Amino acid sequence: MDELLLRELTPAVIGVLVHRGVDFATAEDAVQEALIQAALTWPDQQPADPKGWLVTVAWRKFLDAHRSEAARRDREQRIEAEPPPGLAETADDTLQLYFLCAHPSLTPASAVALTLRAVGGLTTKQIAQAYLVPEATMAQRISRAKRTVSGVRFTESGDVATVLRVLYLVFNEGYSGDVDLAAEAIRLTRQLAAKIEHGEVAGLLALMLLHHARRPARTRPDGSLVPLAEQDRGLWDTRLIAEGVDILQTALARDHLGEFQAQAAVAALHADAQTAEETDWVQIVEWYDELVRLTDSPVARLNRAVAVGEADGPRAGLAALTSLDPALPRYAAVAAYLHERDGDPVTAARLYAEAARSAPNLPERDHLTRQAARLNARGHV
Repeated sequence: MDELLLRELTPAVIGVLVHRGVDFATAEDAVQEALIQAALTWPDQQPADPKGWLVTVAWRKFLDAHRSEAARRDREQRIEAEPPPGLAETADDTLQLYFLCAHPSLTPASAVALTLRAVGGLTTKQIAQAYLVPEATMAQRISRAKRTVSGVRFTESGDVATVLRVLYLVFNEGYSGDVDLAAEAIRLTRQLAAKIEHGEVAGLLALMLLHHARRPARTRPDGSLVPLAEQDRGLWDTRLIAEGVDILQTALARDHLGEFQAQAAVAALHADAQTAEETDWVQIVEWYDELVRLTDSPVARLNRAVAVGEADGPRAGLAALTSLDPALPRYAAVAAYLHERDGDPVTAARLYAEAARSAPNLPERDHLTRQAARLNARGHV
């Protein structure tokens, strides 16, 4: 059975049912039932028209679920006649599903879960495993999300920026369980890019590809983090880098710059350097200036401070930090790095230890703890 094919067909099949008058939540449930039946029967014989098969089975599941309801007669006057078998409708409402699942009324966590379920075609169990939460918890989250958007008209225009942020959240989760969320985010963003010509969609896809290209070099066999400057660049995926750069150049040529394009430009400059010493930090600072202009994001300003420290020296980087809130995530880690480069290991060790206590994950905490221990050990030699 081709599991990827099932996942790719899921949003189109949901769209067909919605166009037949089924509300989104019910359509999504019916399609999930059809996917379960496909998993049981397709290994023996895959149908010639997989999408048509899924539409037919999902429609029957929907009818079966509603025949026993009190309002059956009124409903069946509309929907009892089942469309004849044959090729499935060609209408593709995947783009509308992206917008619906990333609806502003949803929390980011709910939008991510619903997108993975309805657009990505993942099961509730797979999503729960990826996010390391109980399946019942994820089922409740998805159920609440479906109820929230149940009254949203399928034809309402959506917000591309919200969709992109949801996809970026998925990408940043990485992978766990049997689903690689980074790869899934890239697949969904490719799908979106094929349906809409938009500079920021292309920018996000380029950013994902350029970051994903470095993934083999990011960790050691024991799971510990490898900082960018220490990574074995021979492990970087040059095919993904070339694709990401090509997509980015095409997007930038449209001359409608957005934040994901600017971030991708920074990633491309890192990918272009054969060694850490060859990194064009001056140009990276310029791109961070663009990013700050576009977003005024404290995180962008923090990353800019690192780039300034590399381009103009650690004291210039520390000066760039003065306008930022020390409570900002990873502020202490950046300050520690710049103080160490400025020849102040005592302050750097203290800040590394402080950063470790607030690290968002175990690998990052361990890395920062080792940095503090290294400097402390040097001070006692």
